[in-house]
Amino acid sequence: MRKKIINKSAELFLTLGFKSVTMDDIANELGISKKTIYQNFDNKTKLVEAATLNMFDNICDGIDHICNASHNPIEELYDIKMFVMTYLKNEKASPQFQLKKYYPQIHQNLQTKQFEKMHISVKHSMQKGVDTGLFRQNIDVDFIARMYFNGMSGIKDESIFPSTLFTMEYLTESYLEYHLRAICSEDGLKTLTQFITNNQS
Repeated sequence: MRKKIINKSAELFLTLGFKSVTMDDIANELGISKKTIYQNFDNKTKLVEAATLNMFDNICDGIDHICNASHNPIEELYDIKMFVMTYLKNEKASPQFQLKKYYPQIHQNLQTKQFEKMHISVKHSMQKGVDTGLFRQNIDVDFIARMYFNGMSGIKDESIFPSTLFTMEYLTESYLEYHLRAICSEDGLKTLTQFITNNQS
């Protein structure tokens, strides 16, 4: 039952936002009493924490699978972007923004975990790009990996990139191309251009 509550809560939080969803909403969706939820979680904050950690673990598993199966680091970054966007439902309800505003401690802990995971993953991907000649030989892999995380976090700042002007899909797509054009070698730029041309909707 605990797993069912976490999964349904995560789905609702992503669709409607962390602040908007009540314990009553979750109970009604599951067809259980609110008491049952409180038998598993002391309060909503504990449930939000469990749901976000569960989402994080699921995303990490998906990213690992993509990295293990990828043909090259350019396609890999696009595949990861698409997987995360799909999993997070394009963040239409700005869950990241609500989490930061209403559950700052959970957001901070999650941000730390995200950085640790992404730093290792992106560094590995960058090095693979350098080794295969798709990325420039002289890039500082550790610095670029940190910049990439900082940029991906930055585009989620509602005060700088308001959702009334930018969709999350546009922001992630634009930032990813911006990032790759900065580090690609000549061969990498050809691969990137070919990939974008082939995948334009």
